Amino acid sequence: MSTPETPLPRPWLEHYDAGVPHSVENVTLPLFSYLDTAAARYPHRTALIFQNTRLSYAELQRRAEILAASLRLMGVDPGDRVAIMLPNLPQTIIAFWGVLKAGGVAVMTNPLYMETEIVHHMEDSGAEHLILLDLLWPKIAPLRERLPIRRYIVTGIADALRFPLNWLYRLKSRRDYDVPDIPVDGETVLAWKSLFGAGQRFSVPLKQAENTLAMLQYTGGTTGLPKGVMLTHSNLATNCRQIISVLQEGPETHHTFVALLPFFHVYGLSTGAIIPAALAATSLPVPRYVPRDVLKLIQKHKPTVFPGAPSVYISLMQQKDLASYNLHSIRLCVSGSAPLSAEHFRRFQDITGATIVEGYGLTEASPITHINPLQSTNQKSGSIGMPLPGTDARIVDMEGGSLSLPPGKMGELVVRGPQVMQGYWKRDDETASALRNGWLYTGDLATMDEDGYFHIVDRKKDMVIVAGYNVYPREVDEVLLEHPKILEAVAVGVNDPTRGESLKAYVVLRPGETLTRSEVIAWCRAKLASYKIPRQVEFRDSLPKSIVGKVLRRVLRAEEDQRAAPPPAEMSIPAPKKE
Repeated sequence: MSTPETPLPRPWLEHYDAGVPHSVENVTLPLFSYLDTAAARYPHRTALIFQNTRLSYAELQRRAEILAASLRLMGVDPGDRVAIMLPNLPQTIIAFWGVLKAGGVAVMTNPLYMETEIVHHMEDSGAEHLILLDLLWPKIAPLRERLPIRRYIVTGIADALRFPLNWLYRLKSRRDYDVPDIPVDGETVLAWKSLFGAGQRFSVPLKQAENTLAMLQYTGGTTGLPKGVMLTHSNLATNCRQIISVLQEGPETHHTFVALLPFFHVYGLSTGAIIPAALAATSLPVPRYVPRDVLKLIQKHKPTVFPGAPSVYISLMQQKDLASYNLHSIRLCVSGSAPLSAEHFRRFQDITGATIVEGYGLTEASPITHINPLQSTNQKSGSIGMPLPGTDARIVDMEGGSLSLPPGKMGELVVRGPQVMQGYWKRDDETASALRNGWLYTGDLATMDEDGYFHIVDRKKDMVIVAGYNVYPREVDEVLLEHPKILEAVAVGVNDPTRGESLKAYVVLRPGETLTRSEVIAWCRAKLASYKIPRQVEFRDSLPKSIVGKVLRRVLRAEEDQRAAPPPAEMSIPAPKKE
């Protein structure tokens, strides 16, 4: 006879904004039902704008269903994986919805991937169809014999444009770039536009949204090869409903989203395509982030919602002519992937007048689990906020992971809810490690306060042991970022001959500022215990970042390990014997 589970304390429910529900119903319809509803209720509302192209919701649905019909004729059956290797373009949104409407599973693929990553991504997912940008063909062509892909669908920037820009772009490309020669044969290599000629439409009758995969999203490359996270239609659709319930918005208000976070990451896809569809909002895809271009985009199209990452907000505020742009159309900024410093938070809020909310998520949770309330009086600086409606979270001990810790105690953050993945694709052992008794073990160290607000301390794997003391680099990061001359900084654990490990600080200075190693260490000494002070400081022009702006400690640590590795032994060749 099983023991009933102890009721989970949920102190955060008392601090939700007025009107936010405590839970939401799981979505049992397919994810593309958001697109269908928008097309039915607001057929003429603009779904996306790119350069001189505007697509209404009725047209976006039509193109997605024509693509779905073409994919079916090519042999894409329910459950088949279709890889999409595109930057943020109208074709990316059409392809995503088209794959789902064909009954396929979208495998969103980073266009920056190189040979090893591409081969692993395709082999592991078993994708047999690949939709890609023409400029990527030189990367793909030499790998064709090693990939399981049977058909390649190739598109280009010009396909996203209307006349005359499409014509002018082709001329400019031939003049300025080495345009790859793509062997379109209509059988194994097909042109994107050729799939839309017949006009036949298809939308799969999906009845098991809770158990039907919508995406394989690869993640977890910090150790070993990336793993495919299995996200269902219901995972993604319900997470969307949770977020909207916190925003307390509906399609009655016409919103416009800046979609500069990459669609091949689930955070960018969710905030740039899925949530806009659920709100019948307009999306502004940005294929390449250039701060000045984004400022012009905001001034021209007056978006109301700006999902981003701290690195994006910081880079925009660094533009010398920032004051000449009117950014006051932005009503809401959602910041994720890394903490936004209090100074940058206040400054961006002053510039835009927008509400800025910080949140937390991970690919394994579709991706959002926590967010701060919209009401500023309910926000807590430095906090990731509270669990979304219908989401539970707790802090457990780091050793066994089964003991719930009281408020204020640090441990591993675990979450459960309808947005949590089914598991890792073809990796039962790693699934069993991450999912235990319905809880997702995030690998992040955190605390929860008495009110149910959560604070991330660090990654469990990033903890450094200095002379027997546990040090969490993120605490050191925050101290470094408080320095008025420092723009970006990160602390990393490195091998130390006497202490086992010590900290090294990587620092990017603000433009025009100067700082010495001694000054950085003195700053830390005034604010940190002696064992937490970095022993080394390296000044850099930039820090390595992930596609959503998170500083990659692992890259810096790998550089240090490589420096510390002994040089390869030289082969000694014996001298010839004298006769």
